[in-house]
Amino acid sequence: MGKVDPTKVAQLKPKKKCCRKSVRCVRCPVVVHRMSKMDAKHMSKKQAAKALKKARAA
Repeated sequence: MGKVDPTKVAQLKPKKKCCRKSVRCVRCPVVVHRMSKMDAKHMSKKQAAKALKKARAA
């Protein structure tokens, strides 16, 4: 899949089950839900990248 645009993470289809590692994967249901709550579409790229890093932190 490669690098993912942080502003489009909320629109990704989440995986069925979360792996719950120390850093969550991008398609993890928890990460997708957190990013949809933050409304990353209206953020700058730098803000969205920072929000994605925070959302992936376990």
